[in-house]
Amino acid sequence: MIPRYSRPDMVAVWTPETRFRIWFEIEAHALDAMAELGIVPKEAAKAVWERGAFEVDRIDAIEAVTKHDVIAFLTNVAEHVGDEARFLHQGMTSSDVLDTCLAVQLVRAADLLIADVDALLAVLKRRAIEHKLTPTIGRSHGIHAEPVTFGLKMAEAYAEFARGRARLVAARAEVATCAISGAVGTFANVDPRVEAHVATKLGLVPEPVSTQVIPRDRHAMFFATLGVIASSIERLAVEIRHLQRTEVLEAEEYFSPGQKGSSAMPHKRNPVLTENLTGLARMVRGYVTPALENVALWHERDISHSSVERYIGPDATITLDFALARLTGVIDKLLVYPERMQKNLDRMGGLVHSQRVLLALTQAGVSREAAYALVQRNAMKVWESDGALSLLELLKADPEVTLSDAELERSFDLGYHLKHVDTIFERVFGTA
Repeated sequence: MIPRYSRPDMVAVWTPETRFRIWFEIEAHALDAMAELGIVPKEAAKAVWERGAFEVDRIDAIEAVTKHDVIAFLTNVAEHVGDEARFLHQGMTSSDVLDTCLAVQLVRAADLLIADVDALLAVLKRRAIEHKLTPTIGRSHGIHAEPVTFGLKMAEAYAEFARGRARLVAARAEVATCAISGAVGTFANVDPRVEAHVATKLGLVPEPVSTQVIPRDRHAMFFATLGVIASSIERLAVEIRHLQRTEVLEAEEYFSPGQKGSSAMPHKRNPVLTENLTGLARMVRGYVTPALENVALWHERDISHSSVERYIGPDATITLDFALARLTGVIDKLLVYPERMQKNLDRMGGLVHSQRVLLALTQAGVSREAAYALVQRNAMKVWESDGALSLLELLKADPEVTLSDAELERSFDLGYHLKHVDTIFERVFGTA
């Protein structure tokens, strides 16, 4: 992943140094278990922990000859350990090391992503409470519909990312499995107790049945979850981009002192961060299909998944980590304009209250069909005047409207639409 969209903690999960350190721990923990079972000398296990070391450059040089990364790694470690290194990798196969290592890396990445989501949730909750009763227009098909609050928009996003967090926790558990089962996964040359020991030491659970590789449906679930979270990021980003349009301007990204919006037009304040988030979300989703295609491997094992995972493991997690942090910053500093929201609410001459009038007429004995036609007839006059006319005044003047002026005015009460905001907030946050 390019540095522009990377953060150091997540990058560290995927460095060669981290990968080889995990490989070393897998091999050393396996050797400990074998020593306890009397399969190898205890002195060998002790020697590996005391003298075991590796150098990335040296491993790369050996692999240039062997064309096999695990063999290159074991050869380099043996250069440090000496004769006792011959007991390393007893009964194991490369996938035992590679797949278990990937599980550790994905778990670490998931932990960072869960922390990212927690930070985002905290900001969303704060902004939701701040604007709990800030009225704004709700839109369907991009057209004014009925009043909502900006706090409800934030609460909606909070609920969505809370679901994403739960999925991420489940996806973490899905990939947290260890396989030390040897060639074709039968444990013919390695005791299952070795796998159990390594799993415990690395915070994993034994894979119930591995076919020399950990089944890739687990990984598909993990990356699909990242894709769903990325889509949630884009959904909120697109909402902000729409709200920042000049014609709307109900909210906008923070514009810092000295920031420039355009090389040609000095007046521009563009939603560059949320546009960037839309692009990053596309990238994360792009890794889902290869993960799904990795599920179908030949017989007990092939390596068609390997090159894919070398890309998507780092890139998907690093990209999503960056995107979550960026979105958190956007929401934290988001500029919100209640006055503009109210202005937009009032812009169309009260059309947003048309349903209340419709319902009031039906309650007064008018058929729904007749009430709809009556309200729509007046509403279209307001629509065609671009809000210059008032729906309330037109209805008052319409002789077919059987409601009193007071009844009509009650139908145009903005507060009516906000009476259940507390109920929604209690459902989302557990408190009003």
